[in-house]
Amino acid sequence: MLALRKLAPTPGIALCDAPEPGAPGPGEVLLAIGAAGICGTDLHIADWTAGYEAMTAAMPVTLGHEFSGRVVAAGAGVSALAVGTRVVARPSVVCGVCASCRGGRSQDCMARTGMGVGCNGGFAAQVVAPAENCVAVPDGLDDALAALTEPMTVCAEAVDTAGVQPGDTVLVIGPGTIGQGIALFAQAAGAARVVIAGRDDAARLATLRALGFPDTVDTAGRSLSGALAAAGLPSRFDVVIEAAGVPALVPEALELLALRGVLTICGIHARPAMIDLTKLVRRHQQIRGSYRAPLETWPRVIAFLAADPQRMRLLISEAVPLADAVAAFARAKSRTASKIMLLP
Repeated sequence: MLALRKLAPTPGIALCDAPEPGAPGPGEVLLAIGAAGICGTDLHIADWTAGYEAMTAAMPVTLGHEFSGRVVAAGAGVSALAVGTRVVARPSVVCGVCASCRGGRSQDCMARTGMGVGCNGGFAAQVVAPAENCVAVPDGLDDALAALTEPMTVCAEAVDTAGVQPGDTVLVIGPGTIGQGIALFAQAAGAARVVIAGRDDAARLATLRALGFPDTVDTAGRSLSGALAAAGLPSRFDVVIEAAGVPALVPEALELLALRGVLTICGIHARPAMIDLTKLVRRHQQIRGSYRAPLETWPRVIAFLAADPQRMRLLISEAVPLADAVAAFARAKSRTASKIMLLP
């Protein structure tokens, strides 16, 4: 079958023939992929950015961790997922035996393997997944919208971690799919105002305005605080959520944080950030990290997507055949698109 794969620990990806996964083992299901989204992580892996060295042992490996599919076969011991069930799959394959897994916190498993990173993912016609990772989706949610579930759980977790409260003023740094989803969940949490900042990001900021967020700023050629001031936007925020992965923005974000405010980091940074800890202490501020969501968040996100599919569809820039994946990756990297779905 055609698959988009990482073949070696060097820059580059390849569309190539890959073996079909075969019959699922005990506790597993075989999925026919409906749609799979290109993520920033996939772009980093393609460029071989620092921080992904651990996946070398898995190569050659099929990429793609944001996907929807249909159960076409079930292994021994699987009774909850009938053949034909449409699902999304949490990409973290956990060990099941560590303290976190035994304590009901499998999202914190430190021995996990990521589908599309450490084992085969969804940029192919089929993939095998643990049945316990799969969550059924309603018939009214099409494949492309369902494939938004994984990134949107990251967004929901970021807003939950930040503790956004009704009436809060929220700044989101980074207007990609994660920033867009964070804006949506912050609004749903009751934020009084949501401001989104990007740099040289006209297309994705336009998507946010189409989603109903008029307070967007492009910081090209100036500081974040300067861009906010020029646009007549607030200079202090109760919550700042950083989803850009740019270390230099972290101290800028703290400067914009209100007394006792919360800065939540969900961007992945290739190098450390410098912060003024004394100022942090005296302003009684907090920095929190946010990453993956627990499995119980997934049904809530699916319901969120299904409640307003017309609005959620604005998150998807285009859907293209898997055969066009390499060109789609280039468009995603150039930031002329938000979420691109690949259709096997």
